[in-house]
Formats: sequence, C-alpha cells, structure tokens
Amino acid sequence: MTTVTETAADDVTEPDGAPVLSHPAAAERQVLLERWAERHGIAAARRLAEAEDLADAVAAEITPDNTVDTYAKSWRVWRRFCAAAGLPELEGSRGALVAFVTWMLREGQQNGKGYAPSSASTHLAAAVVGLRERGVKVSGDDQAEARVALEGLAVKLLQAGERRGRGQAVGADLDGLRAVARACPDTLTGLRDKALVLTGFHYACRSQDPAGLLTGDVTLRPRGLVVAVLTGKTKHSVRNAKIRYADDPEICPVRAYVAYRARLVDEHGPRWADPSTPAFVGIDRWGHVTGGVGPDSVTRAIKRISQRAGVPIAWTGHSLRIGLASTARRAGRDGIAIADQGGWARHSRSMLGYMQIDDGWDDNAAAGLT
Repeated sequence: MTTVTETAADDVTEPDGAPVLSHPAAAERQVLLERWAERHGIAAARRLAEAEDLADAVAAEITPDNTVDTYAKSWRVWRRFCAAAGLPELEGSRGALVAFVTWMLREGQQNGKGYAPSSASTHLAAAVVGLRERGVKVSGDDQAEARVALEGLAVKLLQAGERRGRGQAVGADLDGLRAVARACPDTLTGLRDKALVLTGFHYACRSQDPAGLLTGDVTLRPRGLVVAVLTGKTKHSVRNAKIRYADDPEICPVRAYVAYRARLVDEHGPRWADPSTPAFVGIDRWGHVTGGVGPDSVTRAIKRISQRAGVPIAWTGHSLRIGLASTARRAGRDGIAIADQGGWARHSRSMLGYMQIDDGWDDNAAAGLT
C-alpha cells in the first residue's frame, strides 16, 4: 500500500486512492481527508495530511510540561470514574460527563473524599481534551451542561457550609520580606535563600521560574538586575524583568543576589560563574553544591524559609507572585506596569483577583456611604 506521509507509517490509501489514517486521530480526520481528496486530488490531500501532522507536532512541542502532566493525571481520574461507574472510557455523552462531575465532588479522590470544585473543573476540562485526542466526539453543549451541573453542586456545598480546597495562597508582604532577610544566616545557603525570595518577589515568580534560570539569564546593570524569564507559560510571562536597587538595603534584591553569587564562586570555584550554570543551586546540609534546583525544591524552600522567619502563615510557591501584585497595587502602581513586571496579560483575571485582596477594602462600592 502507498503511505500517505513519511511521519505516519500506518497511514494508507483506500483502493480508490483516498487517504486513510489509521492512527488515533483517524476517526476525526478521515472525513476531512476524503473531502480534500475529492476537491483537490490525492497529492494535495497528502500534503494537507502532512500539514495536519505538523500542526499536531507543533502543538505538542509548545504545550508546557505541567499541562501535559495535568492531562495525564485527569485522564487517570476519568478512567477511575469509568471503572467505578461501569461506563466505557471512550464515550463522552452528556450523562457520562454530568455523572463524572457528580462522582468527583462526592467521592472522586482515591481516599474516597470528594474533590474541591476547582480541581473537579480542571479534571473535567482535561478529560474532555483526552477524549477528543482519542477520537471521541464531545459536543460543546454536553460539556457546558456538565459544567453547569458542577457549578450548581459547588453552590450546594457552600450552602451546606462545606468549603474544600486550600484556597488562595497567602501573599508575601514587606514585613515578611524583612523577617526573611533577618532570619537568613550568613552562610551560602542563607544567602541563596535570601536572594531567592527577594528576587522572586520582585518579578512575581512562579516556582518553575527560578528553577529554570541560568547564570547567564540574570545580568547586572547600573540600575539593577535584568532577569530573562524563559519558563513562562504564555507570551506575556516570557519576559525580561527589571529589578531595581531597593531603597532599603536590608531587603534589596540586587544586593542579595550579588552577595549570594560572590559567595558561591568564592567557596566553590569560578566554574559557577559560567553563564550555562544554574543561577540558583541546591546545597546539602554539609554545604556541598548539588547542582540546580527543581520547581518542587523551590516551593519547599519558600515554605521553609518563611517558617524559619516566623511568618504567621507559611508561604507557598505562589506567595511571591501574589505578593508582588497585591503589594504593588497597595503602593499605587499602575495595573499595566504590574502585569508587565509579573508576566500577566494586561487585565488578567488572576492578577486582578490578587489585587482584590487590597482593593476590596479601599476600592469598595460601599465604602464611605454611611
């Protein structure tokens, strides 16, 4: 048989010459291929099939790793639901989707407890993606009805006094930053911790951002640091963030970073000044450098650092990001400038939500009416 593309060895042609795909996308794409063959001929249909394969490859390449992980986890949740309910995995009917969200809220976790509505919403969206990737047709109306059911059941939980999930992480603030700076010991680990928190706050980092930084991504300029954030999830979050010298030397992110890097090179050699080495390194209990740090290590470090400083509510990996938005807003900074610094889309809903922590008191429709 004649192959349709070199990249899909199992793609074949019908006896009449119309391309047929036998990989998982075949059921969804076959009608298009037959239509292309009728309209434009076999050769053009093959080229269009190759373009579809290229589009799939590009989509896979630009999908963030954490999104891929979420899809995989959600598909496992969907499979557990189907096994529990006795339903076929490759059917995404209205009833199956509504039953899925109901099951998730009531007993979906592996420990038998229900998911938080936000988690259930994520799993629903990702499960639908998984179904469609496997050639299952899921109508927008059916998915929308499942989401309406989810929202309605979530309201019932609130009315019953049941609040699930951890809620929004607490944001870092200036008092917390000062406490962190004072609690960091004068060791390489302490200097690294101080630099990690102070710089991360000033560019509203996610945990993966400092984990992905190389030495060459952080450059010292006359007015401060320029941090090339290359691990962002969107075109807005991939950016060159500028961090100025602070008026207060105690919590100056630029001084903290310079001091940390100087100690690292002094104690462990000039190779750590190479632009290809990690900007933030792992350090064991004996002071040995273990290499770079991962996002989970950054998250654990931020929690540990805040607890050591006696911050009333321990920070999470997202606290620095929330803190920049809320603190800058409280100081009167323009929303667009905050978005650009932190890598949000301008007028981002999540950024505005962080700002609402403070705006809810000052920019309040009921304030001063009585």
